[in-house]
Amino acid sequence: MSALVLALVAGAVIGLALGALGGGGSVLAVPALIYLLGFTPVAATTAGLVIVALTSATALTAHARDGHVRWRAGLLIAAAGAGPAMLGSALATDLPAGALSAAFATVAGVAAARMLRPGGEDDTAGEIRLGHAAAAGAGLGAVTGVLGVGGGFLAVPALVGVLGLRMREAVGTSLLVITLNSLAALGLRGGTVDHLDWAVVAPFAGAAVLGAWDGRRLAAKVKGSTLQRVFAVALLAAALAMLVDALV
Repeated sequence: MSALVLALVAGAVIGLALGALGGGGSVLAVPALIYLLGFTPVAATTAGLVIVALTSATALTAHARDGHVRWRAGLLIAAAGAGPAMLGSALATDLPAGALSAAFATVAGVAAARMLRPGGEDDTAGEIRLGHAAAAGAGLGAVTGVLGVGGGFLAVPALVGVLGLRMREAVGTSLLVITLNSLAALGLRGGTVDHLDWAVVAPFAGAAVLGAWDGRRLAAKVKGSTLQRVFAVALLAAALAMLVDALV
């Protein structure tokens, strides 16, 4: 199968995940870029940030129109994570490829396990505590910078479990966090962006943007608890595959 076809298929799946689940795009994009399209880990994490920033910004507009974005919470988390995201991005290029993959898999697995715990979704949105939002934002920003992910696969559990948002609001709000964190991390990766294979990255991103629109419609039709379980299972599968590859 040609690289173009693989990029289009992978992009569509990742866009669907971002639009429906508010995260998971990067955690799926990075393995796809490495194992299907032959990118190095550093190039894959940089390309993942580009793809997810574009896709999440597109999906964010749809969720905002539906009233599912808690702007204050999202901006607080993103603001707290901007500095750690930039610092982590600067450090990431010095990490060995195996260590980067293992860390990526571990973080994704922990997030998935948290999402699978009973009682992960609440029917009422809680008050946003500044301290909790700042701590969550700093952690998400650091993960974004080091691992080259938008942070949505951690933002959704944090918004649901730590800040008490409903699942649909967590999905929409996480897209705001993903967009801003990705842009902050990309700010210190300008040199690597210039060397990306844009013949692959561009169609990948285009398919992901189109998939995000379908994902948003899917989110409106499926129960939040079901989305949460699907999200967690997808994360566990990706985490296990990457961990095995990093250790073998």
